[in-house]
Parts: sequence; structure tokens; C-alpha cells
Amino acid sequence: MGSMKHSLFQKAKNKLKPCLKLRVHKDPKKGDFTEVQAAINSLPIFSHCRVVIRISHGIYREKVEIPATMSYITLKGVGADKTVIEWDDTADRKGTHGNVLGTYCSATFAVNSPYFMARNITFKNSAPLPASGALGKQAVALRISADTASFIGCKFIGAQDTLYDHTGRHYFRDCYIEGSGALYLGRAWGTFSTVVFAYTYMDKIITPRGWYNWGDKNREMTVFYGQFQCSGPGADHGGRVAWSRELTQQEAKPFISIDFIDGHEWLKHK
Repeated sequence: MGSMKHSLFQKAKNKLKPCLKLRVHKDPKKGDFTEVQAAINSLPIFSHCRVVIRISHGIYREKVEIPATMSYITLKGVGADKTVIEWDDTADRKGTHGNVLGTYCSATFAVNSPYFMARNITFKNSAPLPASGALGKQAVALRISADTASFIGCKFIGAQDTLYDHTGRHYFRDCYIEGSGALYLGRAWGTFSTVVFAYTYMDKIITPRGWYNWGDKNREMTVFYGQFQCSGPGADHGGRVAWSRELTQQEAKPFISIDFIDGHEWLKHK
């Protein structure tokens, strides 16, 4: 987990007000850059203030990565259906150095720096739907491996392992996640894994059991998996595993407040 005492955060002149604005546009006459990665690469290695990059309409066919030192970047599209960042890597594909990418590096868009914001953009992995039982076909649309990131009005579209919420405190509002096959709400990778879905529409793609113990029945006694006021054909709690919960208002309260992720300290409330 990150800390609000992070040195970069303390040095920033203003955590939310931009000190630089850039524009990405398909037409080079209408923007500063024609590619998202080019705009990011133009920034200083160490960022100490908020940079806003506005991305015009269009499908941007590129693989994008934000380095760990480039904090305080905001990407703003003109609408999730109008601004799309798309690539098609899979876990079994080889990278530029001949190494197999793996799930981690298959991401179309990867965020490794804290205090990242994205609004009104689709992040898509366009790799085709894999055959049943195929191995190495994980195809991540977005991976977030840093603390304090927010996504507003965004879409995440892929076939397998669409959104890789790797580590850190993250805020998703008015977002849409699309995958394929029978999806679990969560799998107990860690002994004390904790996952709560609240106010979420779930399509029938969610497997009725909902959750998986990762082959270790002992984890059923230590994980905390729950739903609160979810809707849709995939939200029926009747078929869920016995060790998951349909939460009461009181049980859900700590999880549905932005205080749970210290949001008052880093989220922009506009």
C-alpha cells in the first residue's frame, strides 16, 4: 500500500490542479501528439505536479505504460464510446526481447505510478475469445499496479482477465467491465482476501457460485466475500457458496464509504 506521506505527493505544488495540459488527436494539426504513449514519454521522468492529457475521439491502436515515477497524470477522453485505447497482446505472446509476456505484461494499458486518474475512456484488449481450456490466453485490458488511482465513466473490455486490479487503493465510478466465459467475483489468492460488490449490475456471465476458494478449504474460514444491493441475472445470491455473504446495511457501511480508501485525501470530488 502507498502512503499519503509519499515524498512525491508532499513535493507536488498542487495535487489536483494541473500545471500542464496536453492534447492527443488523430489529426496532428489539432493536437500536441497523435499517440497517447508519445504524450506520456514527453513528460519529465519525475513528475511533481498534475498533468492533464486530453484524448480526442478515435481508436488509438497502441500499448501504453506509465512508469512508476510519473505520478499525477490525468487522462480525459470525450466519452468511453468515442475514445478507445486498444491492443491485442495475450499472456503466451513473446515480447520485444523474446520473453513470454505473461498475464502481467499482456495489458493494453498499464499504470505503475500513484495518483493516476482516467475519465471517459475505453481500455480494450482486442485479442479474440480463446477456445475452451486454452492456456496462456489471458488478455488484460488494464493493469493498475500503483496506489491511489481513480477511474470515472470508463470501460474495460477484453476476453479473459480483463481488469487486473493488482495492488493499491483504487476508485471506480460509473464504469463497465466486460469479459467472457463464466466469471468469478473473486478467488482466494490470499488467506485474508476481502472483496465486496455493492450497487453493481451483474450479467448472467457471473458463475452462480460466485467465489472460489483457490483449492484450499481453510481459506473459506478467513476470507470475507460479500454483496450488497447488487442487481441483474448474475447477482442472485441463492446459488452462492455458503461462505460468502449477502451483507446488511451495517456490514456494508465500512466498505461503501470512500473513507475505506482514505479517499478524502486524494480523490477529486467533482
